[in-house]
Amino acid sequence: MSSLTEENYLKAIYRLSLKVDRKVTPTSIAEEVCVNAASVVDMIRKLTEKKLISYDKVKGAKLTEKGSKLALEIVRNHRLWEVFLVENLGYSWDVVHEIAEQLEHVKHKELADRLDKFLGFPKYDPHGDPIPKSNGDIPPTVKTLLSEIEAGKSCKVIAVKDSSSVFLQYLLQLSVSIGTKIKVLDKVPYDGSLQIQIGKDIKTNVSLKFAESIFVV
Repeated sequence: MSSLTEENYLKAIYRLSLKVDRKVTPTSIAEEVCVNAASVVDMIRKLTEKKLISYDKVKGAKLTEKGSKLALEIVRNHRLWEVFLVENLGYSWDVVHEIAEQLEHVKHKELADRLDKFLGFPKYDPHGDPIPKSNGDIPPTVKTLLSEIEAGKSCKVIAVKDSSSVFLQYLLQLSVSIGTKIKVLDKVPYDGSLQIQIGKDIKTNVSLKFAESIFVV
């Protein structure tokens, strides 16, 4: 049985491993879970002893088959609970992450499967992240950023790269959510900022940071 802290580390290593060409180092893990490097070194030893990860100073940390399975279960639980909180309890997408962080650790053999069935087997959570299936399969994702869309082209929001409460609240103020249609009216070469049209009525200017924080199709 893994502890809550161990599960959080496994989830952090899983998230970091998805970033292309990035070695999962103790420093990157420390930044992801907001602890000091000494704590990470100790946890790496524990997770290695439990055969949940393998670690080498050159290649960094990597989930074993056992560790990957557990990490995906935690991620699946988290994202299913986010869907439940938004669709059934009326929470907004900027607050569900912290609540799901607690619910994801609830242990019961059939709970995730029953929740998945109750929700109608959703493929993506409220932030557009794919929800792993019970067999470990993950729905496909399109990783095109708003910043990559040419001026004059239209697109639709499918996910957010930045899921912080501050950014999600900002999106709510602009009436932007998953499924919102956006047209890029102009792009400023100097700083990469964009003039966009949100839906049919709202026109506004957004920064490059904003445009690099939204995935579209």
